[in-house]
Amino acid sequence: MNNLAVRRLRAYFADVTSHFPADQPTASLLVTHLLPERPAFVEAVAHTSNLRAVLPKPKSISADALEVIRNTVPCDPLSREIFDNPTEAVKYLEMRAAGLPLVLLDIGGYFASSLSEVCERFSGRILGVVEDTENGYQRYAGLDKLPCPVISVARSPLKDPEDYLVGQSVVFSAEALLRARGGILVGRRAAVVGFGKLGSSIARLLHAKGVQVTVYDTDPVRSTQALSRGFSVAAHLDAALGSADLVLCATGARSLKHADFASLKDGAYVATVTSAEDELEIDRLPETYDLTPAGDHITRYASSGRSFYLCNNGNAVNFLHGASVGPFIFLVQAEILAGLSALSRGDLAPGLHEIPAKDRATIASTWLQHFNDRTS
Repeated sequence: MNNLAVRRLRAYFADVTSHFPADQPTASLLVTHLLPERPAFVEAVAHTSNLRAVLPKPKSISADALEVIRNTVPCDPLSREIFDNPTEAVKYLEMRAAGLPLVLLDIGGYFASSLSEVCERFSGRILGVVEDTENGYQRYAGLDKLPCPVISVARSPLKDPEDYLVGQSVVFSAEALLRARGGILVGRRAAVVGFGKLGSSIARLLHAKGVQVTVYDTDPVRSTQALSRGFSVAAHLDAALGSADLVLCATGARSLKHADFASLKDGAYVATVTSAEDELEIDRLPETYDLTPAGDHITRYASSGRSFYLCNNGNAVNFLHGASVGPFIFLVQAEILAGLSALSRGDLAPGLHEIPAKDRATIASTWLQHFNDRTS
């Protein structure tokens, strides 16, 4: 980012944090994609709270951003193994925030599996969690009983512009990988697994490029929505996979299990919108498939005379080309800050929550003042 863009972004976050200050001294831990524009958001989190550490998502780390942030805040390795183990999770929180009122700012439900024990055993107080993704929302919503408030921004209308642009970047990157191997999208068949906000965006964009799209979703409501928008809808996953030249996984959960890969059409390409550990069960594939490089960021999996191609090792394909969605990402980051502010009050009941509509309107108005360049 150039100096002017950085100044504008810092001014925007200064206005946001003035609207949504912490109600009381609050510590935080931040899980985040560490993209080039992210230091300004990290600064805003540190302004609103006592930011104890940043945990960068391992597949999306800008070296320049990491260097900037490390000068002011500890940056720790992030893995599901750490936080799936309650003892290790508590040990980490004690190391970084012992005895403090603490908000966990999450992307992907990293704290979900051990949250109950962490809330019980941590020497401070877990004020709550702010979760940014559909995958994380599902992880927290799937718990039998939430021990603290969880504010989700995953389904916020302020996330709609980001989801649409992420869909564009996913399609762009998938097409770029096919073109690098001499292929094109026009006339191909695609399966979109998951018809949420991202999946529906991807399906529309593929259709606009002349791709024949079949949708598969376990939710019958979403399946009817896909059908009403003119897409073919598969009743079973294997039916969708068996005819698709390109499979795009957008469930935010586990799209393809180990056995599902056998249903793929010979020569199909598989790409996802999130990390491989969340979207695909690929750990055991090397037991039954031979792996060979098939070009930049493409791996060929072959077995018994059939093969498929996995893009970017199963991780979010759009991160190959920067995954930029422009300033619209700052709407979501502001809502995360508003969630941090709300949790700092310490008065929300355990359970799932959203930011009030009036606060979203404040965020949108502030964003327009800084990023709508129309002068008349």
